[in-house]
Amino acid sequence: MKITVFGSGYVGLVTGACLADVGNQVMCMDVDQGKIDKLKQGVIPIYEPGLEEMVKDNMMAGRLQFTTDVREAVDFGLFQFVAVGTPPDEDGSADLKYVLAVAKSIAEYMTDYKIIVDKSTVPVGTADKVKQAVLNVLAERGESQEFDVVSNPEFLKEGSALDDFMKPDRIIIGTDNPRTAELLKALYAPFNRSRERVITMDIRSAELTKYAANAMLATKISFMNELANLAERLGADIEHVRHGIGSDSRIGYSFIYPGCGYGGSCFPKDVKALERTAKEMGYHAELLSAVENVNDRQKHRLFEKVSAHYPDGVKGKIFALWGLAFKPNTDDMREAPSRVLIDALIDAGAKVQAYDPEAMHEAQRIYGDKAGLAYCEMQPDTLQNADALLIVTEWKQFRSPDFEQLNHQLKDKVIFDGRNMYEPKLVKQAGLKYYAIGR
Repeated sequence: MKITVFGSGYVGLVTGACLADVGNQVMCMDVDQGKIDKLKQGVIPIYEPGLEEMVKDNMMAGRLQFTTDVREAVDFGLFQFVAVGTPPDEDGSADLKYVLAVAKSIAEYMTDYKIIVDKSTVPVGTADKVKQAVLNVLAERGESQEFDVVSNPEFLKEGSALDDFMKPDRIIIGTDNPRTAELLKALYAPFNRSRERVITMDIRSAELTKYAANAMLATKISFMNELANLAERLGADIEHVRHGIGSDSRIGYSFIYPGCGYGGSCFPKDVKALERTAKEMGYHAELLSAVENVNDRQKHRLFEKVSAHYPDGVKGKIFALWGLAFKPNTDDMREAPSRVLIDALIDAGAKVQAYDPEAMHEAQRIYGDKAGLAYCEMQPDTLQNADALLIVTEWKQFRSPDFEQLNHQLKDKVIFDGRNMYEPKLVKQAGLKYYAIGR
């Protein structure tokens, strides 16, 4: 099949590469000439395990191409995937200007039947707005073209996006046209061979499903962080509690890891957007507000622990910081807890020596030459003259440090662990003070 993907960011690039990898002809369109030029050279703008190889392989095979030409992109595919950003507006609602701009572009150049597929995370009712935008432009052109608008939300986890696309838990297709549903099923047939993963429903339910999924996962995280804060006060170990409740099949082990808060491009934005949607409908979504408030508070927990350990303040202290990305296997620092911690430490007069396996360039893009922040090329470099160690991202390479060596290098012999990576007894046996979350 011939597929056009508007937007060559995270979702668009993964979608285009994976659809091409099963034999389709895919054209990715983006208005950013610099990004497209780099993609044509095989330079990937994001870090996602396996993505660079997949893009290059499919480009070499002639199945994946890139363009900035809107007319060429619209002419190319029967399926017109919309995978552009929906950044939060000032009131927390999703900004649909990019989605609607793509819809208008498609309407301006379409000359035959098109299936417009909303892949971006969009509020309930967006498909109606997209449809109306297309109809308005067609009316201005004095033409009548058949088209359908479909909601097909993505459920990609950064760090495992290729597996999520190639072996999905479910494929949600929201459409009011049975014929269009069959065409989408045919498109997704290569990813649906071992068992039936396609779930068809009305468009508005499909749009809500995406927000509901992310809000549910965010709720589990905030709930565990709330329990972790309580466990500290009760003298309980949240890790034991996690095992105890995770063994219940109704709860499960996924997303019940306490820590220093969630970040990224999805959970914070989507919880706010769903809360805003509820407000527009005259409904106060109390639980969503609580999930957001707990997470915002949790991002300050590490600094609170640091402040409690140093009652005279941290001015002049040097902190080694392991982890900048909001989660492992990505370079994404959007809404990352590390950013809250870095700002708080530097504002308090401390210095930070930071390292992340993939997010160093992103940190430099965000902070530039910020006073008090040093970018370390290697993990051991962070420990030079450091008073204490902070852990914010649970990268695998941080799991088994030499605690005896840390004891010798850290002047104050203390670790603040925002991801509960270590066994407290083991750390203390090495002569280190250890602060974790809920332990």
